[in-house]
Amino acid sequence: MRFLKGHGTENDFVILPDPDGVLDLTPETVARLCDRRAGIGADGVLRAVRTKAMEHGPAEGGAAEHAGGAEWFMDYRNADGGIAEMCGNGIRVFARYLVDAGLAAPGEWDVATRAGLRRVALGASGDVTVDMGAPELLGYGEASLAGTTFQGRRVSVGNPHLACRVDEPVAALDLSRAPGFDPAAFPDGVNVEFFRTVGERHLEMRVYERGSGETRSCGTGTVAVAAAAALGAPGASEWTVDVPGGRVTVTLDGETAFLRGPAVLVAEGETRPGWI
Repeated sequence: MRFLKGHGTENDFVILPDPDGVLDLTPETVARLCDRRAGIGADGVLRAVRTKAMEHGPAEGGAAEHAGGAEWFMDYRNADGGIAEMCGNGIRVFARYLVDAGLAAPGEWDVATRAGLRRVALGASGDVTVDMGAPELLGYGEASLAGTTFQGRRVSVGNPHLACRVDEPVAALDLSRAPGFDPAAFPDGVNVEFFRTVGERHLEMRVYERGSGETRSCGTGTVAVAAAAALGAPGASEWTVDVPGGRVTVTLDGETAFLRGPAVLVAEGETRPGWI
């Protein structure tokens, strides 16, 4: 099985080129690939498949209905093998792979995801910008961590988030275990973000992702915390969000959200015959 390895602000992924949709990508296969000791190691898997292959094959997780007119579908799986709707860092890496492989030209075009079409803009190198769609604020929620309860805002960025504002530096938080949350509010699980204001429209954030644990970054999570921080501040705004793996920029214009940040390909190879 051919693979590539890439990351966006150290949120890392195994990329599987599968234009014709022939791979049998079971949860067990994904988990083995993402295993950091016995596998390649990653926060998730990005399968690059042409939308027409998804339309004529098994539409796992509602893939075909969100294909639209995009040529490529990003089939994203969390490290535990679970299907996910969207990944902000992953889609930047996905777009960089397509351009690097000569499968797409630099410029602007749509990528199909389970959360709908997402427009990407990129050159032959450098950062990638993604139109993430309008974040949807869904009300309040709570997360518990090490015996402390944190108030948060429920935000959908195509996938579910609970963005919790804190006063202390986020580095002091213990994210070695999953935060508690109300399963009735999040029946499919939730990505929990803890964020703090460190300057004018400048945030720091850590995240515990469903199906992956604490990650070095979460693209949809940075959009969620920017949307939560911008409540009560009308008009367009640009936010800098620092995560353990680096820095991204989120722009909110009142209608949609744009995420800009790095996308780096670091390696490629083949798995050993019989390993998977």
